[in-house]
Amino acid sequence: MIRTAILTISNSCSDGTRQDISGQTIADMLPESKFQIIHKNIIADDFDKISGELINFCDKDEIDIVFTTGGTGLGPYDVTPEATASISEKFVPGISEVIRAVGFKKTPNAALSRGISCIRNNTLIINLPGSPKGVRESLEVILDFIPHAIEMMRGGGH
Repeated sequence: MIRTAILTISNSCSDGTRQDISGQTIADMLPESKFQIIHKNIIADDFDKISGELINFCDKDEIDIVFTTGGTGLGPYDVTPEATASISEKFVPGISEVIRAVGFKKTPNAALSRGISCIRNNTLIINLPGSPKGVRESLEVILDFIPHAIEMMRGGGH
């Protein structure tokens, strides 16, 4: 079972003025036969809160994968990639590259997503877009190979 955390990063969701549809979209798309959701949290667009929450997931809670949603655009509060990079031990650029490449075929705006993918303490972190549509399209591209990635991180072969 893949121990999973979902982190929605949004000022409006964290203050209760908007419903967290993107985080729920992630939860709904993860097959229950492979993924066990341990945490599903919402926090504001704040560098220290984001990096702190990611450190907790990776270092204390022994989570296998963290999906973040939100904060990957060009807006003044969008700091998810920077906060994620600040706690990273290894980058996994191919995951985010394929998300953007496939997304670009549907909308040129996908090129504006700055999400990254990385590893900290044997936890894979993947920044997904903030929109439910972006989340859905991204997960459709990567979900098939995520179990293999987790197995490799655990020491399994290629």
